[in-house]
Amino acid sequence: MFFHVKELQYTAKPSKPDPVYAKKLQEVLGGQYGEISVMMQYLFQGWNCRGEKKYRDMLLDIGTEEIAHVEMLATMIAQLLDKAPVEEQEDAAKDPIIASVMGGMNPQHAIVNGLGASPNDSVGFPWTARYTIASGNLLADFRANLNAESQGRLQVVRLYEMTDDPGVRDMLSFLIARDSYHQNQWAAAIAELEEKEGIVVPSTFNREYEKSDVAYTFMNCSEGTESQQGRWASGPSMDGLGQFTYEAKPVGTGQAPELSPAPGYIHGTPTTKKQ
Repeated sequence: MFFHVKELQYTAKPSKPDPVYAKKLQEVLGGQYGEISVMMQYLFQGWNCRGEKKYRDMLLDIGTEEIAHVEMLATMIAQLLDKAPVEEQEDAAKDPIIASVMGGMNPQHAIVNGLGASPNDSVGFPWTARYTIASGNLLADFRANLNAESQGRLQVVRLYEMTDDPGVRDMLSFLIARDSYHQNQWAAAIAELEEKEGIVVPSTFNREYEKSDVAYTFMNCSEGTESQQGRWASGPSMDGLGQFTYEAKPVGTGQAPELSPAPGYIHGTPTTKKQ
């Protein structure tokens, strides 16, 4: 059961309207790494969690917090669109300089959403559940969560640099700080699971079934040998079960990919000249 608290988690109040920036802000609301994505990802990971109760509780804690972030961003976007009706934009557009700025507004904010936010990204692509990951393997999922928070924080930091509005920057500074914590949170949870399971997912698969001779080999499949200088090319493997090696000129050991002709009912390309 969820309860809504009327106050926002943090202040979301711009100093002035800016419909162009409202369009940009849609990316961290409804984009691939936006707040809707992490909200849904964490909630479904929590609802589907079959592991220790602490992980389920933690996932639902952070997933619910992300609902608050969605609300903050939607509120901010709506206020950035305040006092920016279509008529004023059309009048302003008579000035070519202003027109070049106002021309960047998302027209759907006025036409479809009534000067409000929408579950879309900054170019109007609708949010999709395909952005989310909830595999049932917590280590795999937590690594995806760390990536999502890393990409999300990167985008919010870039948006911070794109505005000088003190009110917008104040809210973004809060979101940036929470993304900092969430990266630390997922890193801690990952380290805890890796200590119990090892670093290779899934840990439950019998590794005797792997082709062990290629399990720790870096294959140089492009020009240049600079990649040989990396930690991944020599020394103990990260799971502690092998030694990294570098294969400068990997050679394929499989068969030539020659396929038999398709049967006639497929109507593929004929292999013989038609009589």
